[in-house]
Amino acid sequence: MSVAASAAEPKRAEWKVGNATREALVHVPANADKEACPLVFVFHGHGGTMKHGSTAIAIHPHWPEAICVYPQGLNTPGKLTDPDGKKTGWQSNAKEQDDRDLQFFDEVLKSLRKDYKVDDKRVYVTGHSNGGRFTHLLWAERGDVFAAVAPSGSTAGTLTKAFKPKPCLHIAGETDPLVKLEWQKQTMDAVRKLNGCEAEGKPWDKEKEPAGTLYPPKEKDGSPFVALTHPGGHAVPADAPKRITAFFKDHAKK
Repeated sequence: MSVAASAAEPKRAEWKVGNATREALVHVPANADKEACPLVFVFHGHGGTMKHGSTAIAIHPHWPEAICVYPQGLNTPGKLTDPDGKKTGWQSNAKEQDDRDLQFFDEVLKSLRKDYKVDDKRVYVTGHSNGGRFTHLLWAERGDVFAAVAPSGSTAGTLTKAFKPKPCLHIAGETDPLVKLEWQKQTMDAVRKLNGCEAEGKPWDKEKEPAGTLYPPKEKDGSPFVALTHPGGHAVPADAPKRITAFFKDHAKK
């Protein structure tokens, strides 16, 4: 895989993973072959496309200096909808679909490190709904890769048992009819406890509405957690890409 470095819109790239050809839209900064660049993975929701991911969660306009990857999912049975797997998505747990999506991630990361200069202290992942669940799965299965994560509209369930403390921004809709807020709060509470955060939060990004809630770590070298609850349903808020980018920029591996 190699995408011409430029400041233009993301370009399509493909990889051979097992017997499948996988694809993604990739934004590559013009200096990516000379200077170490941050790397951000963005996973669309169930039934989505890489194009939708690159617009609904468009990180590259807010962080043109970062390599931004918007992968395309394959037909996948949904946990809450689409049990026959007629729509695109991602595996929700390890060993599902023969780990095809974890292997896809591994191959993309490997090729990007080969073709460009990736700042290994600044690798991030975000995703919405089923893409948020895959974000959680990557945290559980490939956690050492990432400096910070930002799941949206999703739950982690028992995956939290495999998490290591890490800066996390969780975005959730108050009226989400599909992945209910109370379910997401269970994941948020588990992550806050895992990260060793204070019980009381304080406003985060308070100049914007709604303001998020930052739970600082109790220890100096701990990991913060930010809950960003918006009044909408099961959708990515319009300002989410900008706020996710701001959160990622604040956190690099120590």
